Amino acid sequence: MPFERSPIAPSDAAPPPRAIAGQISWNYDRTEILADAIVHATGIVLGLVGAVAIIGFAAQTKEVEVVPVAIYVAGLMTMLIVSAAYNLWPVSPTKWILRRFDHSAIYLLIVGTYTPLLAQMKSGLASVSLGVGLWVSAAVGVFLKLALPGRFDRAAIILCLLLGWSGVVIYEAIVAALPSISLWLLATGGILYTIGTLFHVYESLRFQNAIWHFFVMLAAICHYLAVFASLSWR
Repeated sequence: MPFERSPIAPSDAAPPPRAIAGQISWNYDRTEILADAIVHATGIVLGLVGAVAIIGFAAQTKEVEVVPVAIYVAGLMTMLIVSAAYNLWPVSPTKWILRRFDHSAIYLLIVGTYTPLLAQMKSGLASVSLGVGLWVSAAVGVFLKLALPGRFDRAAIILCLLLGWSGVVIYEAIVAALPSISLWLLATGGILYTIGTLFHVYESLRFQNAIWHFFVMLAAICHYLAVFASLSWR
């Protein structure tokens, strides 16, 4: 079954098909889809290995709370698996439903990544305030993606970037709570995500989707290492 969506010409015998909420053009050829599949497969394998490693480490270290780490792992794996399902699913109504969950999972990854980091902060007011703000904003983003798919795609990109960089608001508290290596990895991951969005919106570029997801994978690796380093530092 071809993955790319072909335009359907209307005829007198049959009216044009009704648009599906969240439906977009999907004109990637098989080579581009294969490249994207390789990126996703690599990400999922690395994610599973990393999830086992970090949960195992948290469970064996009395100073580390397992719940915040588990929330982070859940957000990471949800993003990786749902993204693979959406991007590799053949064009059909099911694909556009998966698109809603794929975009929603990005918010879960952002707040999930912040959760174990905020749990280590000494400033309770700063960490709680940012945590509540992140979760409320993510909940709004998820609601809009599920209830109104395709309506605020550009605004959603901006919201994700703002959420991802929101830690700068409590920069001093974060610096006091995390090792310098975690800070550098967090910044590097944020820069990679930001650069990646340029490819995400550059839809006419060949292999654009695979390149975007490659940047996401690299950024996720940086943030995983940042979280792991922060746990090891305690």
